[in-house]
Amino acid sequence: MEADRIFDIAFQCDGRQYKGWVNPSEKTYRNGRPTSFRVALEGVYFGSLSLDNCKWAINEDRPDSLREAVGREIEKHYQL
Repeated sequence: MEADRIFDIAFQCDGRQYKGWVNPSEKTYRNGRPTSFRVALEGVYFGSLSLDNCKWAINEDRPDSLREAVGREIEKHYQL
C-alpha cells in the first residue's frame, strides 16, 4: 500500500525549519531502492528527486542547498 511507504521529513536549511513528506516511487532499482521520490515541503509540492551519479537531481527549479538538504533526509531514511 502506497501510504505505508510515505515518510515524514524535518530539517533545517539556510536558517529555516522545514517539514514535509516523501513518497517513494513504486519503480525500484535491482537493490530494491526506489528510483525517485516525490516531495512536498510545508504542504507544497517541491519536486521529484532522483539520485544521479551520486548527486541529487530534481525536476523543478529549486535552490541547490534545499535540494541537497532534502536528498540528505532521504539518504538518512534509507541509510544510503
